[in-house]
Amino acid sequence: MPLDPRVKRFLDALAAGNPPSARTVSVPQRRAQLVELMKLGGAEVSVGLVEDGTIPGPAGPISIRVYSPELKEPSTQLPAPLLPGLIYLHGGGLVAGSIDTHAPIGRALCHSSGCRVVAVDYRLAPEHPFPAAINDAVDMFRHVVAHWSDYAAADAEMIVMGDSAGASLVAVAAALTRNEHLGIAAQVLIYPTLGPELVTESAHKYGVGYMLDLENLRHDYAQYLGDFVDHTDPRVTPLMFEDLAGAPPAILLVAECDPLRDEGLAYAGLLEHFGVEVEILEAEGMVHGFLRLGGLVPETLEIVEDLAEHMHHLVEHASA
Repeated sequence: MPLDPRVKRFLDALAAGNPPSARTVSVPQRRAQLVELMKLGGAEVSVGLVEDGTIPGPAGPISIRVYSPELKEPSTQLPAPLLPGLIYLHGGGLVAGSIDTHAPIGRALCHSSGCRVVAVDYRLAPEHPFPAAINDAVDMFRHVVAHWSDYAAADAEMIVMGDSAGASLVAVAAALTRNEHLGIAAQVLIYPTLGPELVTESAHKYGVGYMLDLENLRHDYAQYLGDFVDHTDPRVTPLMFEDLAGAPPAILLVAECDPLRDEGLAYAGLLEHFGVEVEILEAEGMVHGFLRLGGLVPETLEIVEDLAEHMHHLVEHASA
């Protein structure tokens, strides 16, 4: 299927603005660019309640934002934490991105799934290079499990989810903690980045002009890794994990016109090789980062609705 025409119009308008490359701007400018880019996605969907807070992290407090869905019936008070609970790690190349920039995605996930969503602001490079973000993700998984009643009912299922760089962190954290019996019902990886090498066919085909510029991503990886040069470390390249047996069941959502599509499919195959239940969803005609376009491309919200249905089915199947 060709590129969705509305997505193409968005990309053409973006290119016409001749934005500077992420490789030629400072880190603060890079982050400001992402803030402005996320504003172009259109209006946010409504949720019942948004609450900011912190949880303790390995190097100090980690900011979180909790989205609770609207009630089905009119009421002046939200119900007890809903089932299941969803932990969300945002994208942004491990250098940019925050719970603010990705608020539209957190809202859409909450609205479509009916889950209480806990969005997490992990530490970013280059101020906090590898493996700071991974340490935050792992520590956050453990903390939320230990304090699950703060986020959901005691018998609630826990889903961990990330998009792009956040999906990489979720994949690594889920793999590293797979033998800790944290009770993670599912991991949901949305167009994940799975290492800095980027040599697949989709990377060659869609590496320029399709939202995600691979040279920019390589630049982000360089800032994230700093002096760490071993790209075969599975914490850097999850495709290098030698054992994933016991990892949580997974849903991988890939975009057809995304340079990272093929490595997402490869990771799905790796999980299946180790006996992990995997479901692959492909968004036809879409590009990397398409979830941010919900206000411009209505089908994006339909894809999130479909993803929510698959999440609930997977959780129900796993708990049956």
